[in-house]
Amino acid sequence: MASSSTSIQILFLFLLGFLYLETIKLGSCNGDLNVGCLEMERKALLEFKDGLLDPSVRLSTWIGRDCCRWRGISCSNRTRRVVKLDLAAYDLGGEINPSLLELKHLNYLDLSMNNFGGIRIPDFIGSLEKLSYLNLSSASFAGTIPPHLGNLSRMLYLDLHTESNELSMNGLEWLFGLSSLEHLNLGGVDLSMATSNWVQAVNMLPSLLDLHLPSCSLYNLPLSLPFVNFSAISVINLSNNGFNSSIPLWLFNITSLVNLNLSFNYLQGAIPDAFGNMTSLQGLDFSRNTYIEGQIPVTLGNICTLRTLDLSLNNISGTISEVVNGLSGCSNSNLESLQLGFNKLGGNLPNSIGLLKNLRYLELWQNSFLGSIPASVGSLSSLKELYLSNNQMDGTIPESIGRLSELVRLDLSENSWKGVLTEAHFLNLLRLKELLISLTASSQNSLVLDMRYDWMPPFSLKNIFMKNCKLGPKFPTWLRNQNELATIVLNNVEISDTIPDWFWKLSLPQINELDIAYNQISGRVPNSLKFSYLSTVDLSSNRFEGPLPLWSSNVSALYLRDNLFSGPIPRDIGETMPWLTDLDISKNILNGSIPLSIGKMKDLTTLVLAHNHLFGEIPQFWNNLQNLYLIEMHNNNLLGRIPSSMGFLSSLIFLRLNNNNLSGELPSSMQNWTGLYSLDLGDNRLSGNLPTWIAERMPTLLILRLRSNLFSGIIPSQLCSLSYLHILDLAHNNLSGFIPSCLGNLSGIIYINPIDIVYQGQLMVATKGREFEYTNTLYLVNSIDFSNNDLSGEVPKELTNLFRLGTLNLSMNHLTGRIPEKIGNLQLLETLDLSMNQLSGTIPPSMSSLTFLNHLNLSHNYLSGKIPSTNQFQTFIDPSIYEGNAALCGLPLINKCRGDNKIPHINDGDVEGKDDEDEFEMLWFYVSMGPGFVVGFWVVCGTLLLKKSWRYAYFQFLSNMKDKLFVICSL
Repeated sequence: MASSSTSIQILFLFLLGFLYLETIKLGSCNGDLNVGCLEMERKALLEFKDGLLDPSVRLSTWIGRDCCRWRGISCSNRTRRVVKLDLAAYDLGGEINPSLLELKHLNYLDLSMNNFGGIRIPDFIGSLEKLSYLNLSSASFAGTIPPHLGNLSRMLYLDLHTESNELSMNGLEWLFGLSSLEHLNLGGVDLSMATSNWVQAVNMLPSLLDLHLPSCSLYNLPLSLPFVNFSAISVINLSNNGFNSSIPLWLFNITSLVNLNLSFNYLQGAIPDAFGNMTSLQGLDFSRNTYIEGQIPVTLGNICTLRTLDLSLNNISGTISEVVNGLSGCSNSNLESLQLGFNKLGGNLPNSIGLLKNLRYLELWQNSFLGSIPASVGSLSSLKELYLSNNQMDGTIPESIGRLSELVRLDLSENSWKGVLTEAHFLNLLRLKELLISLTASSQNSLVLDMRYDWMPPFSLKNIFMKNCKLGPKFPTWLRNQNELATIVLNNVEISDTIPDWFWKLSLPQINELDIAYNQISGRVPNSLKFSYLSTVDLSSNRFEGPLPLWSSNVSALYLRDNLFSGPIPRDIGETMPWLTDLDISKNILNGSIPLSIGKMKDLTTLVLAHNHLFGEIPQFWNNLQNLYLIEMHNNNLLGRIPSSMGFLSSLIFLRLNNNNLSGELPSSMQNWTGLYSLDLGDNRLSGNLPTWIAERMPTLLILRLRSNLFSGIIPSQLCSLSYLHILDLAHNNLSGFIPSCLGNLSGIIYINPIDIVYQGQLMVATKGREFEYTNTLYLVNSIDFSNNDLSGEVPKELTNLFRLGTLNLSMNHLTGRIPEKIGNLQLLETLDLSMNQLSGTIPPSMSSLTFLNHLNLSHNYLSGKIPSTNQFQTFIDPSIYEGNAALCGLPLINKCRGDNKIPHINDGDVEGKDDEDEFEMLWFYVSMGPGFVVGFWVVCGTLLLKKSWRYAYFQFLSNMKDKLFVICSL
């Protein structure tokens, strides 16, 4: 009985304990009973919420008594205390209330990816002593990071990285208190004030596993440390700082290192030999260190556990044979990613590269590799991406590349490949999605793609890019089953066929780029095509004909230049294609007027209508085209005035209206073009004085071409203030007065300006006696042309200060005085034309030093004296260069200078020796004359006897000469 009573008591006590545990459980935050969290913590959270801005209403669940059920809040199951506050990416703003200090057990705080509008990180966070996780990254905090965070001795994870670079820190000494810290991320924080001792501070964190200090304005990377305390670290990210030393040796004594990122620095020297000690390394990234120099050490081959090697975007030179041989020599190579792009590596790719069996990503682009792809690459059965673009490889592509069944992206563009690609090269490329094969312009068509007419590829491409290789002459039928294409580039691949109907029926609505330019494709283009959103279409330089096609409104860039499209530009082009940003329909046979609807293309940036037969006035539709920076309407039949509404184009940079029939004065609204680089209004009928505001309101002007118009008045001296101007062409007008001497101060022709190198344009420039069209090298052209005006006065001697001047043409004016004596200072001068003026005096001797001069015209002046005969003048043997100068003498003119026929005085003592020498020379003359006559006779006459075609040409020449003499005599 007693035993039974004892059993009942034990059972009762057990039930009481069970009920107690269940009560505790149900009373916790995750229980089913409606028992709230601690009231003081609930109130603290509500005060915290009241200080926040919550535009997305993410905190709408913060109602009721149980704060443990609120969104982003977690409580302890045992104590019902708030332990976790996770509000990452809640779109919050406002202030952070100190009421959080009431959360005595808070160990996890995440306010990352919000927008606190540049407020400071509150000091009181350093008093949340139980915090082990703090993430305030990408939350738009600013100012100085409070050193009070160093009080958080339990901290394991600290992330304060920012993209705005508005956070800063005076020092890192406060890190000493974070003895338990395992993860530290201060990316984007300005640590320039701590750059001298940052390594020592980090070195005091013995538990550190991950260190991220990218973009921190650090400049000091010490080459040595007395000891390395953070020996357990596995990740170091120091990218995008200002290190300009060599890579320190101590980094490679950290045997636990898994990932090292020193990208975007200025590191110099070779990678240390001690690198080979990092036998546990699984990820290494030195990418984008633009100035790392030296070769990759052979000791890299000791790292057999290496998984990722990224040394891209550096200045590494030499070959990769040693590295690949070393890595491939491992009994079980784990290397998965080899990234060496954007360096100066060269030589041939080694055959041993095929031994890297686990390689998935091979990036060797933007180097100087030579030769062929080794056949062993076919052994890389796991390879997914292969990048060899922009090298100097001039060999063949092996058939073994067709064995890479896992390959997804193949980029072999911009090399000098040779040979033939057949179906075998693509035999097992089952997963291929992107195929890029192109040749450099200098080696175009040296690679031929020879596929059977009925070949069906094993892959389904999304992007195909082929350029400068030979794919034609027929249109490739194997594209017919490629139904996933988003990019089609078949540029300059020698297709001279019509496009089959099935091509236009491909899934064009998913295509975002169609480029079949620079072929000889003919036929008509359908008028009802639809493309993907904001797509690019380039059909330039073919033989398409018919009316100009109009396509879906999704097209953003349309290039139809250099074809045979005819008829007018469709009236509704602006309504049909309102999202166009670039429109080029130049070099066709289009006629009619310019449609008003173009003014509805509000996003238009470039408008090119040149080289057509367009007529009528330029419409007044420019008010809404605020993004337009390039207009080319040259070589048409446009007439009337330049519209005043074009002055609304404040973003305009390039304007070419030359070779039309425009008239009237320049509208004053042009003064709004304050950012204009190039203004070409030549070959029109524009009139009036040259306005001074061209110089005053267009300070960035590089090119001013107003030739062949009806401008009158003087050349305004204000043009001298155009410090970037390097082409000034005012020829063939009615300008009068003097040439401003201050033009010798045009710094754009004296110095190289950075804006010149960036500038790319297109222009017809009169030089070397004819007009040339310059494109990519236009920034190198420096020219002044004032020819065929009514200018008077002297040639300003200040023009000889323009050291980079290449063309100076002042012909057909009324200039007087002498040619400047220091004209030889223009050492880069190639063209000098001073003809048809009234210049006098002698030709300056300094002109003989103009070694680049290849076109000279001094004719029809009043020059006198002897023509120089040294240096460059020995090449100017055309008499027309000097004709019309009666007082000039010397070769190549027939006028001999005084003293040319005088016998030089010889001393009497030299006469006897001279006579003996003359007798000896005469003896040899007569001895050699006989054999010379015989040899000369048979060389000429023997050839005429033996070679019929030469004999016929000789007597035909004599017959023609006889006829010409007869005509001359009869006159």
